[in-house]
Amino acid sequence: MILPRIFTAAFCLVLATASLAQKPKSDPAPLLPLNRFPRMVQEWMVGQVRAAEERGNARRAALKTRGDAEAYVQSVRERIRECFGPEPERTPLNARVTRVVERDAYNIEMVVFESRPGFLVTGNLYVPKGRPGKMPGVIGVCGHSTNGKAAEAYQAFSQGLARMGYVCLIIDPPGQGERFQYLNGFKSRFNPGTGEHIQAGNQQTLVGEFLGSWFAWDGIRALDYLLTRPEVDPAHVGVTGNSGGGTQTTWLCGVEPRWTMAAPACFVTTFRRNAENELPADTEQCPPRVLALELDHSDFLAAQAPKPTLILAQEKDYFDARGATEAHQRLKTLYTLLGQPDNTRLHIGGDYHGYSQVNREGMYRFFNLATGVSDAQAEPGLIYEKDETLWCFPEGQAGKASRTLFSFTEEKAARLAQERGPVEGAALQDAIRSVLNIPEAPGGAPDYRILRATGARQYPAKGYCAYAVETEPGIHALVTRLHDDTLTSRPPLGQKRAVLYLSHRSADEELRGEPLIQQLLTEEKGAAFYACDLRGIGDSQPDICGINQMLRPYGSDYFISAHSLMLDRPYLGQRVFDALRVIEWLADQGHEEIHLAGRGWGALAAVFAAVLEPRARQVTLKNGLSSYLEVARTEDYKWPYSMLPPNILAHFDLPDCHAALRDRSLRLLEPWGAADGMNP
Repeated sequence: MILPRIFTAAFCLVLATASLAQKPKSDPAPLLPLNRFPRMVQEWMVGQVRAAEERGNARRAALKTRGDAEAYVQSVRERIRECFGPEPERTPLNARVTRVVERDAYNIEMVVFESRPGFLVTGNLYVPKGRPGKMPGVIGVCGHSTNGKAAEAYQAFSQGLARMGYVCLIIDPPGQGERFQYLNGFKSRFNPGTGEHIQAGNQQTLVGEFLGSWFAWDGIRALDYLLTRPEVDPAHVGVTGNSGGGTQTTWLCGVEPRWTMAAPACFVTTFRRNAENELPADTEQCPPRVLALELDHSDFLAAQAPKPTLILAQEKDYFDARGATEAHQRLKTLYTLLGQPDNTRLHIGGDYHGYSQVNREGMYRFFNLATGVSDAQAEPGLIYEKDETLWCFPEGQAGKASRTLFSFTEEKAARLAQERGPVEGAALQDAIRSVLNIPEAPGGAPDYRILRATGARQYPAKGYCAYAVETEPGIHALVTRLHDDTLTSRPPLGQKRAVLYLSHRSADEELRGEPLIQQLLTEEKGAAFYACDLRGIGDSQPDICGINQMLRPYGSDYFISAHSLMLDRPYLGQRVFDALRVIEWLADQGHEEIHLAGRGWGALAAVFAAVLEPRARQVTLKNGLSSYLEVARTEDYKWPYSMLPPNILAHFDLPDCHAALRDRSLRLLEPWGAADGMNP
């Protein structure tokens, strides 16, 4: 009796599944959007980050001699330069002091200089009074404070250093303090700090720029200015900053060899810890290809080994203190091989994120050991100035006196378009594969799962089947096939023509109301119809970085995009790869001709896949982006980071792809512009 019972149970399950799929449209039960693979993309990405860390750890574990260590330091310097790109030209600083405020033990000079022609940097120079001879100098870099250098913690360490005998120049980062890049009057149109950084930095990606390089160059030029001051001893120059300033300090250690000491605070951990902990970071905190080049936070500090380097962390910080400990252990091993084991130290305070007094005092003591300028162990008394006291400009903003990050991006985009000219044929295909870093597909069609029906779906057909097509290990594209015949377990073989629709946000939702789908079904009555969610869309939309964070500027789509660029696997390229593998899967079902369609974000994946895949005999794009040049030349663009391929405008643009598809009955329906990319 066992076999009949098993057969009966299985048969009942099939009938129940079929009945769920065939329920009448009057069913009152709410139909929630599908999300059957919510952790898929995150876990795949974490696996890639772990693999990169393991490769980096293997390099570090192979170091056995001083010569090995010296070669490693040289290697990280070279790899860091690959991430950050070549340095720009050193142009005149045109520095000026706009005002001076006198205090009992120091003066504060309001300094303005140009890190690039017309690009103004605002800073406060704290100069001790009554000190004979030359004094050590320190560049201070700010975290994500709206008021930049005027934030109390940053005033505090600048004053503290000055009272101990250091000349300290603290500068505003772009998007903060007096350097808002997106002004509405004297206020920012975006959130100062993170909002402005993401808006400017994401857009820069299109022209091959990295915002972290711009931050670092500001710091390098600040050092250039500091060394022009007669009070400063070039034999003792350091850098420190907290949070976003800790990022800048870390990067500056990697790209500038003149530092003699450094103390990054509340940033240094490991990329793996950040990825696992779902901790987003600004565009400037995520260097392109850094993980592919097997670099980690510790390597940027290793670039200046064995110079004195202090890692400052906090026990209650969201930057994982375990990662700070791991980074220090790596440095300790390297410094020991170089004969200076005591030149790197770790100080973990007991507070939350921030440059607390305890951590500032740890920095003072460490710098004092390196310079001998003071034996002070505690922070001296402080006077917190009002913001306006520290302004370089009367209204507290450089404003129209300075160029903006956007103006440089717009200018470079126009130049690249003029230099590039049209791209076509095999050259275009090669450019797409290179820019999106699309790997060669493995031989044979991908395997797939047959998913259980999820209830009555009011789709424009009598029934449907759902499949999870494994495009690469750990990743599935979710494909729904509509049908009007008997429910089947797998796609019926041998049907020559198929329509493949790539969704904008969710195949499930779009099957229940997108007019293009009904239009395609009407036009292609004899073809099989499939709707597809590529990775990270709809059925695999990540549920990470908090609740409902998918579309937020600092949210899950951005988080995966930033890590994908660090891995040198652009997120859009991953999705195009999925589309190509799904087409291979369709071919294995006997479909020789594919009508490839896409809407919105799906239209971008579709256009690139169509250029690469000759089986896409017809192409329909609705709400597709018109051109990336338009995005690069629009200040308030609204396309997500995941849709912005790195340095694409140096190689080709979307009109080149459209031209390549003219012989495949290309239709461009209701194209979207630069401001439409976040439309529903």
